[in-house]
Amino acid sequence: MTVRVVLVDDQTLVRTGFRLVLDETGDIEVVGEAADGSQALDVVARTRPDVVLMDVRMPGLDGIEATRRIRSSPHPAKVIILTTFDLDEYVLAGLRAGASGFLLKDALAADLISAVRVVVAGEAVAAPSVTRRLFAHYLGRTPAPPSADERLAALTGREREILTLITRGLSNAEIAAALSLAESTVKTHLGRILAKLDLRDRVQAVILGYECGLAGPGR
Repeated sequence: MTVRVVLVDDQTLVRTGFRLVLDETGDIEVVGEAADGSQALDVVARTRPDVVLMDVRMPGLDGIEATRRIRSSPHPAKVIILTTFDLDEYVLAGLRAGASGFLLKDALAADLISAVRVVVAGEAVAAPSVTRRLFAHYLGRTPAPPSADERLAALTGREREILTLITRGLSNAEIAAALSLAESTVKTHLGRILAKLDLRDRVQAVILGYECGLAGPGR
């Protein structure tokens, strides 16, 4: 199956570079480009892509609001936020708006291709260590006590334990090793956690975990 992608960035050179990389894959097709958020909405509505690579800082409608509107549309595409720095102040806002993760603009070609394929498969884009650093920077400064959030009450003890390790940046394989579980069992628990807490993906789980104080400075 061909993955349909729209590129959104106010720098033509960036879009051209991404297009050249993606068009070489054989299973990913760039079906449209836009230079700002307003153009992005029009292109996405017309082409109905699977994935949108979305810059944040653009003239007019920025990438955050464009992401929010795309994700709330009748045919929501997956969105990957493009950023210059891995601690960009707008990345978290983009994730809250519904993006499936973020990608550095200077990422390797293989990482760009992998990111597109990963979000189409329903996963989040961001290495666990980068995810941990990002959310620790923005959410981990004054964590609330874990018991303060009633949303966690629906979880079993094991599910809460796994959510804690996810929040701390561990991959499924690392969690499986730490808890002496099969990786498939960890994936099953993760699916139940997302369903019980009405979360879209792993990124939202990490955000919730930090908000509930499951990880952060001193924890």
